Amino acid sequence: MLTGRALLLDMDGTLVDSHAVVERCWSRWAREKGLDPAAVLAVAHGRQGHATMAELLPDRPVEINLAENRELLAQETADTDGIVSVAGAPAFLAALDGAPHALVTSADVPLSTARMGAAGLPLPTVRVTAEDVRASKPDPEGFLRGAALLGVDPADCIVFEDSEAGIAAGKAAGMRVVGVGPGAARFAPDAQVDDLTAVTVTVDDEGIHLTL
Repeated sequence: MLTGRALLLDMDGTLVDSHAVVERCWSRWAREKGLDPAAVLAVAHGRQGHATMAELLPDRPVEINLAENRELLAQETADTDGIVSVAGAPAFLAALDGAPHALVTSADVPLSTARMGAAGLPLPTVRVTAEDVRASKPDPEGFLRGAALLGVDPADCIVFEDSEAGIAAGKAAGMRVVGVGPGAARFAPDAQVDDLTAVTVTVDDEGIHLTL
């Protein structure tokens, strides 16, 4: 069992299965740039788009990356075909109702609103998005901001993440990390579940208790 005072939750791949949309949009971008879509997708997951572009095309001016990122965000926001919740996500979020938790995502406000809505999931009251940070995951800024907004010490926070960048960000923030999805174990989280059906949440005066 893990016990914490607050949970910080990634969105894509953790609460929302948006794989189909991400693959469509980033594969199209990759082909336009003459890049291998599979190689691009391997880098893109969990990061803000402009950070992915900077890593793949390091010689490009940052202004171009930011402009293309805005275009991609608009495409992804408009494309909700195939978006569903990760198994167990509705019950997991329902169990957290009234307990300190926040969404911490590399998506911006419109994209996170669209995807959570398309998946039929409630948006947490506290949300940290791309607009709120200067540095993308794997930088810990987003998770540290989430802890600060909730008024909880980072050491008392538990992160739920699926990507290498996200798990690294949670660990860099000094938080315990639960990896979500079969592939998450490769990135050395503190614990791992295949999906959220494997998580039981109980809340009392001592905090949030997770049975995995």
